[in-house]
Amino acid sequence: MSAAPSHAMVLAAGLGLRMRPITLTRPKPLVEVAGRSMLDRALDALAAAGVGEIVVNCHWLGAQIAAHLAGRAGITLSPEDELLETGGGVARALPRLGDQAFYVVNADILWRDGAVPALERLRAAWDDATLDALLLLHPVARAVGYDGVGDFFLGADGIPVRRGTAESAPYLFTGVQILHPRLFADAPAGRFSLNLLYDRALAAGRLGAVVHDGDWFHVGTPEALPEVEARLRG
Repeated sequence: MSAAPSHAMVLAAGLGLRMRPITLTRPKPLVEVAGRSMLDRALDALAAAGVGEIVVNCHWLGAQIAAHLAGRAGITLSPEDELLETGGGVARALPRLGDQAFYVVNADILWRDGAVPALERLRAAWDDATLDALLLLHPVARAVGYDGVGDFFLGADGIPVRRGTAESAPYLFTGVQILHPRLFADAPAGRFSLNLLYDRALAAGRLGAVVHDGDWFHVGTPEALPEVEARLRG
């Protein structure tokens, strides 16, 4: 890609059930970690990458997200009366995301860049002719606050391979990616997961991956907050 994506979507509509009781009164993207909300950190990274137009979806306590973003330029809200999951949420926002590849970032994760910002590394690795989706992966062994078993292997050609029936896989999906609108051709209506479209892209040989070389943090529970904050401040 010759230029960085000008549009992005931030997924901020989750319920944050594991973060209760904090998320009983505050949406998870607005939970502050080391003095700044996870949503603001995602938006700051996108702004630094040159993104001027950002769609933010919301559902649980969405009025708080709307009020929080009222002073930010270039933000369009996409409220969801019913949760549409990751795929349905992006599909609904497509008319506002332009006709070129765009970033999608989860608002409930944190990352710290390596020598080159992660979004810039994704942009540099994007090939519009051969890819429909490009995922930022992270080594499970270096993830902070993560208790899962991983999502992908990487083939010798750098192509991601699903964990499938294996007990574990060495890489997790970070929630940071570039997608092209054509990925959503023939996507189902309503609620669905982006995993459906990743599998389609993988089958067509049009799913790529970049391995993150910085830090990645999963703030899944209130008990995880102190550890993540200590690592961020360190």
